[in-house]
Amino acid sequence: MASEDELSQSHSRGKSPAISRRAILTRAITSVITALGGLKGGTYILGDEAYGCLKDLKKFWRKDDTDDERTVARIMWKARVLENDIVPILLETAGKGRVEDRCAILCAELVTSMTWPIDVASELRELDDELDVGTDYTTLLSSHLSYKAALLQPGVIQALFGVMLPPLAKTRKERKDRDGQIINIVLHLFRNLAFIRDLPSNTHLSADQAEHSGLQSKLIMTLSENHILDTLVTLATNAENDPLFTSWNTLLLETLYLLLRGVKPSSLVLNQVQAPKDDLVRLLDFEAERKRTIQRNAASRHSRFGTTISVKAGQESMILHTQYAIKKEARDIVDGTKKGKYLKAKTLDELGGQDNLSPYALTVLQGFAREFILSCFNSFLGSLLKDIKSERPKITEKDNLRLLFVTKWFLEFFMAALAKDSGVGTGWGWGFELVAEVVDRGWIVWILRRMRGAIEEKPKQWTELQAGIECLTQLLLLIDSMSLVSEPTLSEAAEILQHQLYYNGEVLDLAFEGLQGYKEQSIAYLDSSIQLAYVLLRMLEKWGKQKGDVYVRRRRMRAKNRGRGKGGRGKGVPEEEGVLDVADVDDEVAAEDERIIEEQMFTFDKFESKFANEDITHTLLVYLARFKELSAENVKRVVSLLHRQAVKAKAEGLFFKVSTLDLFRSILAEQKSLPRTQPYKDLVQLINFILRQFFKAAEKEPFLLVEAFFPKNRGQWKNFSSWEPKTHDKQADRVPDSTWKHPQDVQVKKGYSWSEQLGIAVGCLVENDQRNLVEWIKEILATVVGIRQRIVEETDGPDKNKDSDSEEINEDEQIRLEAGKLKGPSSDAIAKFEDYLIPYVSDEQADAATKNPPFKLVCRLIKFCLLDDNADELEWYVPAAILPSDLQISFNLINQFLEKPLDLEGTKAAQLLRKKTRRRARRREPSSEAESDAEDEDVPKRKARRKKEEVHYKSAQFIEDSDAELGDDEEFFQREAALRARTALAAAEGRSANMKSTGTKKRKTRKEAEGRGQKKRRGGVPSSGNAMQEVVDSDADDYANDLSRSEQR
Repeated sequence: MASEDELSQSHSRGKSPAISRRAILTRAITSVITALGGLKGGTYILGDEAYGCLKDLKKFWRKDDTDDERTVARIMWKARVLENDIVPILLETAGKGRVEDRCAILCAELVTSMTWPIDVASELRELDDELDVGTDYTTLLSSHLSYKAALLQPGVIQALFGVMLPPLAKTRKERKDRDGQIINIVLHLFRNLAFIRDLPSNTHLSADQAEHSGLQSKLIMTLSENHILDTLVTLATNAENDPLFTSWNTLLLETLYLLLRGVKPSSLVLNQVQAPKDDLVRLLDFEAERKRTIQRNAASRHSRFGTTISVKAGQESMILHTQYAIKKEARDIVDGTKKGKYLKAKTLDELGGQDNLSPYALTVLQGFAREFILSCFNSFLGSLLKDIKSERPKITEKDNLRLLFVTKWFLEFFMAALAKDSGVGTGWGWGFELVAEVVDRGWIVWILRRMRGAIEEKPKQWTELQAGIECLTQLLLLIDSMSLVSEPTLSEAAEILQHQLYYNGEVLDLAFEGLQGYKEQSIAYLDSSIQLAYVLLRMLEKWGKQKGDVYVRRRRMRAKNRGRGKGGRGKGVPEEEGVLDVADVDDEVAAEDERIIEEQMFTFDKFESKFANEDITHTLLVYLARFKELSAENVKRVVSLLHRQAVKAKAEGLFFKVSTLDLFRSILAEQKSLPRTQPYKDLVQLINFILRQFFKAAEKEPFLLVEAFFPKNRGQWKNFSSWEPKTHDKQADRVPDSTWKHPQDVQVKKGYSWSEQLGIAVGCLVENDQRNLVEWIKEILATVVGIRQRIVEETDGPDKNKDSDSEEINEDEQIRLEAGKLKGPSSDAIAKFEDYLIPYVSDEQADAATKNPPFKLVCRLIKFCLLDDNADELEWYVPAAILPSDLQISFNLINQFLEKPLDLEGTKAAQLLRKKTRRRARRREPSSEAESDAEDEDVPKRKARRKKEEVHYKSAQFIEDSDAELGDDEEFFQREAALRARTALAAAEGRSANMKSTGTKKRKTRKEAEGRGQKKRRGGVPSSGNAMQEVVDSDADDYANDLSRSEQR
């Protein structure tokens, strides 16, 4: 055996590295293979060092881990070591003793390594552009087919099962790590054999190649004969209970995927004995139809004579020398002479494919699928989903795709069996409890999450999205079938599931995005997307008829924080002179690019109108272009979707394109050769309807003939369709502006604080040359502030601190004065405030108060109110509840904006205003003669009577009854007046109401102290001003307690 020193020496001699490596390894590997043993008299005799030679071959094989050329694999394939040596050794040693079993296990390990799947795409990406120029993987792929054929010889799979069975038969306590490794190796070998695809069937293949085109059927039958499929079902059944079996659930999932990926579930429920005869009849009918089509366009019996036809196209003419010109149109013959543009062929199916299995293999898979659903469908899929959600290290991205496919496959098989059972009868007697695992809400959420992740991934994972679409379609069909059963429990569960699906809203978006995003995906992806849209729309239509409108959740991106408009954060408005700048809370809470979820009312008509989309129409027409290859069921689906767009959504303008019209012409030209089934008849009727609409629209608008060469996106199709926008009831019932007495009020757009809104309103008046109105507002504010300040001084007394020296004032009295300032006007002073009715000196002021929206906006911002909104001339007043300090803040702020306007960065203030929505009063119709007579009364009398009734109703029902239980009000008010008088007297004498003459504070009982101690401020530690306020309030409360106790004594 050659060593690494020999390899380095060969490099030093100047030979090429690839040639030296191949030559040296060939000699070493050949010598080891020779020492394994050989045939003698038809029996394979092992060499003395056969076990050691097998270990050497294993070491040699590991050298390919760092070799992109896979030199060792090519050498072993050329030496045919697996067919000539390893398989005979396995047959001779399996189950013959402890030493022999070691050789059999080593043979199984070698076979597993030699048949390991080759990912050609990833291997080619890893090749070096200079060193690996001549690397070819065709030889290695063909070697796997030969290995698969050698391992399917009689007795080999049985020998491998014999290697795996003893460790598998041990109990959990007796089982060791090596036992799990042996089972793992054999299971991987079965996975490898299922991964190797057959050659496509062809009548021109040789005998050996023809044998390689049917190996998958032979594998399935061999696995069934040696009870391997039953073992797989057993392992899947115990995947939840045994930790060792749980570790293999992903391996079992991959094996199931490889065995089922090329089989249609609907074909397994058929009678496999009768299926070949039905296929033969179908092929004969297809051949007869093809012959009729050829004869229909074939030349006549006079084909030996030539034909010359002159064709004129405008001012040009051409001569056609072909007999087909008699029957065919001239443009078709001219187009046939042109050089065709060959499009890129689309992949049929990137997910599954189609295997040409024998009827016996299909029968075996039918029994295996039945046993799997009956035994372990729920438990096996539940364990897999649990591991995926737990993010186990063994889970890969491809496991999600495989789980989606396997779930879809068994659901489709289950639904096909139910359909046949309800028809001619299968005798299986299945119930929905066999697939109860997948109708759980967690499964639906996981499927939708995987589909959304496949769309958002870059690049998009179209294969996984296709698997998710197919799985979701079968799940919807299952829920629809559950809703049709007579059992109340199942129908109620189906109703809940449908409501959850529709309320989630994600399934509605994914159905549209699957169709809109189609470009160059496989044909199977296109078919699955159309089927999902067909099933979903049909179920939604039925749900809408039964349940009506529902709410759905919609996710949208929150708009980026726009701050306070173009003006920014109130530039030029300092927090001085009593001006309070209120920050916008939404700016701190709302985050940029944040997803928010909102509920919307869902109606099927609105959803169906959303289906009228240019991209969706293009996808449907691409699918319809293959009308010769489509089955009747596929034609039914695409015609139904096109009908929803053209007829129900009234979007026939989407089809007014030259390419679409040419497709319709080609379909009508092949009308005679189309099957006579109902879907094709509906297709022809739909095409005729769209063509009639097109020519009607072209007659009304001749420019449509030019528009037909351009796409109909962004709603341009609406101009040429019978679609009409729906008029909402709110717009229809809205009262015209002419019926209102006054112009519509305005308000500042969102995103601005109170001070900024006032600055914008003032700026709008200044821009309109109405500064005199702003000065008028300032005069009103100054007048009201002066009136109310005088009332405060007369009631609470003048500010002594202004006239007297600070030395003459007692320290306690100065503290009380400061506390009084912080407290504001007393309750007696506030009670003397009256509403100030704003007088109008001129007609300009009256018009501004009634018809000037910016002026009215300023009045509303500074808290002015209206006496009557419906009056012919509006009357504004300053409410008595507004304190002089608040009015002074508004005055300072307006004065500030006049001196230094708000910086809006070039934007006019009027552009930041928008009209305020009006609320129309509910219309009342007279229901009696009394009400009709009341309409004839004068307006003032009617208003007075209504106000009187309202006051009487409120006082009678709420105030009068409750006061009766409390007692006499007059006595209560007298006590309060006496309390205020004593408090004012104590304050005037400069002493505290609850302090003794000696200056010591009166002791309070424990209950009083505890009761007062429980009352705490929410804001935590109070400020100095608040502390002073609490001192004054505490003194007043203590004095009131003393007064009440003295009265009781």
